[in-house]
Amino acid sequence: MKTLHQSVEPITNVNGMLGLTLASIQVANNQDLINFTTTCGRVFVMYHNQDCCEEVEIEDICGDLKDLIGSPLTNSEEVSNYHKAFSLIHPTNKEEESDDSFTWTYYKFDTNKGGVTIRWFGTSNGYYSEDVDFKEITQIDEYESYLNISNGKTPHTVF
Repeated sequence: MKTLHQSVEPITNVNGMLGLTLASIQVANNQDLINFTTTCGRVFVMYHNQDCCEEVEIEDICGDLKDLIGSPLTNSEEVSNYHKAFSLIHPTNKEEESDDSFTWTYYKFDTNKGGVTIRWFGTSNGYYSEDVDFKEITQIDEYESYLNISNGKTPHTVF
């Protein structure tokens, strides 16, 4: 298999991107995948492998993704909640629509040009995962499969 880059150890969580400089960001138009490419050629994807009884998607992107391009990341973190039946205590429109369980996951990125928060929302019957997956892509064929992960070839918005 042909590799994308020579890395000692692949980064497995978003915190590992701290200090890296992004060259481009691609967001799938159906809001289920984000692809990050660094200036040194490393590629990361943020996505969710959908199963039968859950839904996980990007709910909102707050800030300008262009602020993350060309400057080192000074902050790169994940903040998440997981609440089963939390909506019974603190309902909002989104939680009222959810199944038995829901999870908000926020990814916060900053550079010296500005910050961006990517908010994912997942619902399920409580049995299936609502997690957002994050991984570094190291093989070319693996990279190509992630670009086509969403029901065939999904158009992307590039920043």
